[in-house]
Amino acid sequence: MDRKIFGVGALLAMVAVALGAFGAHALKERVSTVMLEVFRTGVNYHLAHAFAILICSFAFPILGSRVRICAWLFGLGILLFAGSLYALALTGNRMLGIITPFGGVAFLSGWLLLALAAFRPSIEAAS
Repeated sequence: MDRKIFGVGALLAMVAVALGAFGAHALKERVSTVMLEVFRTGVNYHLAHAFAILICSFAFPILGSRVRICAWLFGLGILLFAGSLYALALTGNRMLGIITPFGGVAFLSGWLLLALAAFRPSIEAAS
């Protein structure tokens, strides 16, 4: 297990839970139902990909250092995808929606690279 990746994943999961509670309690009276759902979507993807980072930490001894790239892509996806949804919900600025697909591409790339790493183990993991 890679302890640094694990720690980052755990911290990101904690932040997702805190933001979920914030959305459920502090935002329900302040934003529209549509924007609250946008915020919840951000929390869902944030939490799911925090767990993906935790998976990367456990995959490290098996798949090698390439999983660090996957973890970085998941983190970038959280920042761009979930972050833009949080900002959109809080500000109502629809221009922020331009950023969201870049986060989705980061998520997809992370999952693809993780799958490729599983199908093509590195030399360092095999030794």
